[in-house]
Amino acid sequence: MATNVERELPDSDAADLLALVREICDSELIGQAAEYERTGTFPRDVFHTLGRSGLLTLAHPEEYGGGGLPQAVYLQVIEELSAAWLTVGMGTSVHSLGTHALAKYGDAAQKEKWLRDSLSGERLNAYCLSEAHAGSDAKALITRATRDDDGWVLAGSKAWITHGGVADNYTVIARTSSEGDGAISAFWVPASLPGVGANPPEHKMGLKGSHTATVNFDNVRLPADALLGELGQGMKIALDALNYGRLAIAACAVGVAQAALEVATAYSRERMAFGQRIGDFQGVHFMLADMATRIAAARQLYLVGARRLDAGKNVVAEAAMAKLFATDMAMDVTTDAVQVLGGAGYTEDFPVERYMREVKVLQILEGTNQIQRSVIGRALVGR
Repeated sequence: MATNVERELPDSDAADLLALVREICDSELIGQAAEYERTGTFPRDVFHTLGRSGLLTLAHPEEYGGGGLPQAVYLQVIEELSAAWLTVGMGTSVHSLGTHALAKYGDAAQKEKWLRDSLSGERLNAYCLSEAHAGSDAKALITRATRDDDGWVLAGSKAWITHGGVADNYTVIARTSSEGDGAISAFWVPASLPGVGANPPEHKMGLKGSHTATVNFDNVRLPADALLGELGQGMKIALDALNYGRLAIAACAVGVAQAALEVATAYSRERMAFGQRIGDFQGVHFMLADMATRIAAARQLYLVGARRLDAGKNVVAEAAMAKLFATDMAMDVTTDAVQVLGGAGYTEDFPVERYMREVKVLQILEGTNQIQRSVIGRALVGR
């Protein structure tokens, strides 16, 4: 079943949207998740369903086919999708992340050329920043875009790319000069171009249905207008996108934690021990209470960040706080959910063992939680 969360929504249209999301979660996602994750099958059919329902493009401009939703509503959709199936909730946020640079920094001609098609519901996008030796230290990237007479030649590889090998388009952050603040730029790269390829998906602890792969750019020829924003603006674009992405990851974490709490709560009402329900024991009571309290706090953190984004305010620290707190919380809550279920929680008969494996990566991607602490610290002391 979809979650039992009472949502904070601005109007009846938003409430109707969340009702649709919950209906799709119940009918299309929850029943398939375990098998797709077990077999490592990428759920492209599910993304097609979301796209045709308008759920892949909610945060982008209406004039190009998006939903034009405020972040405070969009992120609650991400939370709901993630509670049903993290691969899909996170995948939806990654699609938006991969579209962000074009939607926000592209000019009118670029948007007309690529954005409308990208928001058709039939396309899936990805975001390429990290490299094998340039993860947390993103400025150390070596993938390079070199000018030629007709445009650009892109060469290099990007590592740990969600939707790598299955995306239709990539936003690629690449080096365009050797040094200085203007050394890095952003490019729009259709996956169909000659020279774009991907390695086999990584074999991961969890999120096996979400394909993560190295994407290779073998002297890919790009048109002159593939440059998004201004030359040398790439790192600014990348970091701006990460503010949105970190809030989305926080929403993903809250969704999985909420799902784990609901499984644990239902089990505690039914499982009998020593002549009574285990939920009647104070030890279990306290665990569930702490789980629920931390989930509620994390939800409010990401909503604060979302509302600041909607108001046009800086969210660097708020996004980092939300991502840090929510993902650490989700790791703790899913671990506690396994504990509430005892031996049953360690089996595949219940989804909490999968939740626990899946949320671990949320503490790592979009900047590790150690990096988030650095971001917050710099905001506090100034730099």
